[in-house]
Amino acid sequence: MFKFFARFFRWLFGPKKPLLEYDEKIVSPDGRIECRVRLLNGQIIYAVKKDNKIVLKDSKLLVELRGDAPLGMGLMLVRAVQKNFDETWETVCGETQFIRNHYNETAFYLSESGGKKRLFTLRFRVFDEGVAFRYEIPPQPEFQKLVVENEATEFNVDGNSYAWYIPAYQPDRYEYNYTRASVYELSGSVHTPLTIETPTGFFISVHEAALYNYGSMTLKLDADGALVSDITPLSDGARAYVELPFNTPWRMIMIADTPLELTVNHMMLNLNEPPLKTQDFSWVKPLKFMGIWWAMYVGEWTWAEGPRHGATTEHAKEYVDACVRLGVPGLLIEGWNNGWNGDWLANGPTNDFVHPAEDFDLKAVAEYAREKGVELVGHHETVGYVDNYEKQLEEAYRVYADNGIHYVKPGYAGAYMTIQGRREFHHSQAGVRHYQKALELAAKYQICLDVHEPIKGTGIERTWPNLLTREGARGQEYEGGALFPSHATILPFTRLLSGGMDYTSGIFDVSNNVKRMATTLARQVAYYVTIYSGMQMAADRPKFYEELHPDLFKFVRDVPVSWGFTLPLLGQIGQFYVVARRDRASSDWYIGGVTNEEARRVRVGFDFLEEGAMYEAEIYRDGDDAHYRENQLALVVENRRVSKADYLDVWMAPGGGFAVRLHKL
Repeated sequence: MFKFFARFFRWLFGPKKPLLEYDEKIVSPDGRIECRVRLLNGQIIYAVKKDNKIVLKDSKLLVELRGDAPLGMGLMLVRAVQKNFDETWETVCGETQFIRNHYNETAFYLSESGGKKRLFTLRFRVFDEGVAFRYEIPPQPEFQKLVVENEATEFNVDGNSYAWYIPAYQPDRYEYNYTRASVYELSGSVHTPLTIETPTGFFISVHEAALYNYGSMTLKLDADGALVSDITPLSDGARAYVELPFNTPWRMIMIADTPLELTVNHMMLNLNEPPLKTQDFSWVKPLKFMGIWWAMYVGEWTWAEGPRHGATTEHAKEYVDACVRLGVPGLLIEGWNNGWNGDWLANGPTNDFVHPAEDFDLKAVAEYAREKGVELVGHHETVGYVDNYEKQLEEAYRVYADNGIHYVKPGYAGAYMTIQGRREFHHSQAGVRHYQKALELAAKYQICLDVHEPIKGTGIERTWPNLLTREGARGQEYEGGALFPSHATILPFTRLLSGGMDYTSGIFDVSNNVKRMATTLARQVAYYVTIYSGMQMAADRPKFYEELHPDLFKFVRDVPVSWGFTLPLLGQIGQFYVVARRDRASSDWYIGGVTNEEARRVRVGFDFLEEGAMYEAEIYRDGDDAHYRENQLALVVENRRVSKADYLDVWMAPGGGFAVRLHKL
């Protein structure tokens, strides 16, 4: 390998004299975004503008190493190599079928002017949607391994900008309500994507792509008031142990003129690689599923064995039959395995992911579901005890595969993971490695994942399409007092920028005294359009779908899980959000809208419909006296014919929403 890299660098660097100062502007294909990269006083500095207005001021790049000099000081430029790239690729499933990947790139090949004269590359890509860069470090005779002590990558945004954030290093991981504050008011570290409104009128989001074998990036203010990366540490304080060659995750700044434009930014996916040509993911299919789940939350059944155990053979078969009656193709079964009795949070070291509870016959249930044409979704609650889980992981997947189960929902509840006997953050390098190991092993057994308590999305589902969805934010399990209507109007502009989310939508029993929802009934079906997920759950119990509002459940049954095209229509962060999506398998369109605690009326145009075509509009909206606290069930279902020239004037109640299906006639 060293001979190869030696020949490569001889070819690359050639006889040219290295430069001690350098200044280059990389411009987006449309000419609106400019990233200026300078070598000044031995250090690389970058800045970003759009339409000649400042997005990021001068920002420094530096990687501090344990036991060695930092990487990024005393530099000279050996060569800068430019490239233009333009392709369109097709997603396996997602919010849109075809994605254009178009950027201008410059790779800066750098060497230290003194010391060990170590080499590395800074690769910048500028899209019409923003800027991304990463560090690339090849192996060198005296530089084969490194320990990252800190990565001081700056994102020097104006401190008077406003940010929507959740705190990092907290026991509930990403599961917090968002707060809006000035950037200069940020205290401690915050998670990404961090969405920011700048004084120059842009909406940006700082995030990362292609996170592998490295700690997750959080952000904090440095002593000079600039946002700087804070890589999640391991238990010994190091940020990462890596062997060379190594590429860091892409650091990216999504840039938009409006918050709606942010929601269809595809940079994160484009910065990931396609699957290897040797891998076939044709078996990956998105899924809609019900679950033996919500009945536990409202106290009807328990995860633990006993007289109210939910995951019994009898209950499972009853739910399979309900899936058939309701036309739902999948069923999640939680609490089927040994380990749920007593304090299940304390049972992590002994949880059994291979053997079922005494009253659950896995083989019989799997065979029954297969005969009925229902896909089972298995469940692994690890409670974060990775050591115990990894001992059983391959056998557990094999048991599912042998029983024809192709979907798994793993969970990692708890403030920390236990990995090699140490307490580690979920988002540390150790956690990232485990999530990746589980994902790749799942692909080996043709299993798709819906990961709860996950590592945040960084677009790796392009490379590993069997990662269909994840949680990674507050979902409806927090209903009953810890969720507010504004939450769902913030998610599209923050958490959902990092990929799909299993929000566990479709609760019709919104007035339940145990888990009273802060939503109207109409809003529950709007979520299927406003919150994308490659696995969408119809989370309530079958009786409420069949008895309370069978006409409303028709929308839940019909709404797709994978989309051909997504078109955001209206919205403001924390206020409201309206989006239209076209079915990937037909010419039907679906529209969803949600509002915060305030009622509002919106006018939705149909400009996106086919010229000259007529559509049957199935409309599910709040009743005129609906309210998320006082009259949750008030609902109007109506039909009308519309064309491209028409529009819909719809009122959303406080905490309400609406959904529309447009079926081409």
